[in-house]
Amino acid sequence: MNIIKIAVLGLTGVILGLFLANLKSPFSSLISIVTCMLIIFYSVTKLSGVFELLNTLSGYFSQQKDYFRILLKIIGITYVADFAGNICRDAGYAAIAGQIEIFGKISILAISSPIILALLETIYGFL
Repeated sequence: MNIIKIAVLGLTGVILGLFLANLKSPFSSLISIVTCMLIIFYSVTKLSGVFELLNTLSGYFSQQKDYFRILLKIIGITYVADFAGNICRDAGYAAIAGQIEIFGKISILAISSPIILALLETIYGFL
């Protein structure tokens, strides 16, 4: 099972990072970043199944391709903001992590505005 490999990799990174932090080594943050990057690279290899699912879903949204693109952008922004925020928080920069997450939320709100307007127009049409 792949999740066991990833869990062991993550726990190994945490234990090694804690060990180096106790030795006052500056490499403890680097261990965390490298562990995260290894997990991300391993996750990227699993994306072929996700792309097949997205192709199937795009067939259902043939009339609203723009909405589907917006949905994909929102998913991407969410993952990038979460990943970058967690790295900053782990390195001790919680304020920067919070600002990255706020920017991600504002970006999602800005990108999703056409969907919100279409939803409001639909609701208004029913009234």
